[in-house]
Amino acid sequence: MRLLGGVLGAVLLATVLWDAFETIILPRRVSGRIRLTRLFYRSTWIPWRAAARALSGRKRDVFLSIFGPLSLILLLALWAVGSVFSFGLLQWAAGSAMRVVGDGGGGAPGFWSDVYMSGTTFFTLGLGDVVPRTALAKTLTVIEAGTGFAFLAAVIGYFPVIYQAFSRREVAISLLDARAGSPPSASELLWRHRGDPGAGALTELLRDWERWAADVLESHLSYPPLAYFRSQHYNESWLAALTTILDASAVVMIGLDGWCARQAELTFAMARHAVVDLAQVFSTPPERQGERLGSAQLAKLRERLARGGLALRDRPDFEQRLTELRRMYEPYVGALAHYLTVPLPAWVREVERPDNWQTSAWDKVVRLPERGAATTEEEHF
Repeated sequence: MRLLGGVLGAVLLATVLWDAFETIILPRRVSGRIRLTRLFYRSTWIPWRAAARALSGRKRDVFLSIFGPLSLILLLALWAVGSVFSFGLLQWAAGSAMRVVGDGGGGAPGFWSDVYMSGTTFFTLGLGDVVPRTALAKTLTVIEAGTGFAFLAAVIGYFPVIYQAFSRREVAISLLDARAGSPPSASELLWRHRGDPGAGALTELLRDWERWAADVLESHLSYPPLAYFRSQHYNESWLAALTTILDASAVVMIGLDGWCARQAELTFAMARHAVVDLAQVFSTPPERQGERLGSAQLAKLRERLARGGLALRDRPDFEQRLTELRRMYEPYVGALAHYLTVPLPAWVREVERPDNWQTSAWDKVVRLPERGAATTEEEHF
């Protein structure tokens, strides 16, 4: 039994340490299907998401937003408990060669004494009330102390990296608020650039979002828990922003003459790369979640852009080409949205609504004046 316990302890320790190494240190996508982190998130996110269905509106969004940060703490606790239990098994397999200090030598060390010794060693407490007696037990104690110290150092470095990546992601999403609305939409993004001479501002925006998509791809592949971190505003999300950029890039590529088609192609390629790879990481095969741009919505898109002086290219295959581009990314963003419980943005706003920057806690909305008009402040109902 002790031999079996030793083998089990060694296997469990190797599994925990390798999983922590892949999650925290290894800077690349991990393709292994059987991982503690993957099993942990699958077994906790699905019931958490199911519990959120009992709530509605902002309460649901707040409840879902708790999961990301909380899951990091629970994941680290899982690794720590696994390591402590593993070393406890190894000490037990080595014969429970412990001496209980202050017990007159009459104490009978057993498995739980080994686990207690393992816990105080892993967290570098150094209480000294249980000490190893044999050379093997002392060696295991030293190894565990070093492992615990390295684990705590890795954790200290892990949280800043996670939150720096989260901050970089959210800054761009906040900047999109005044450029594409809240929630964002492709029609609003293009319409608000209607007075852009030479489409220079839109070109720069798409270039920035090409880099943003690459940063999201790199950071979320290296640290998948970031995908569960939700934006601070309930009507914003990294997936909705990415989908909006894909929508807008698709329209520019085939529908707007004289605009930044080349930059739109580059941004579309990078953003599509991000959603496809992330769908693979979260094991969400592509699926359609309903028609986002039917004939009625396409007519509204044309009308909305036409009111801003942006006439879409009159070509017989426009709708077909747009559908082909949409098929390249919509099934992937749809699957991710279903898994993460994030609403996808509409192509065209159904109703006019103020942006986040226009609202406040006192139910006021401030609107920018038209050219030549004075600034107004009016009640927001």
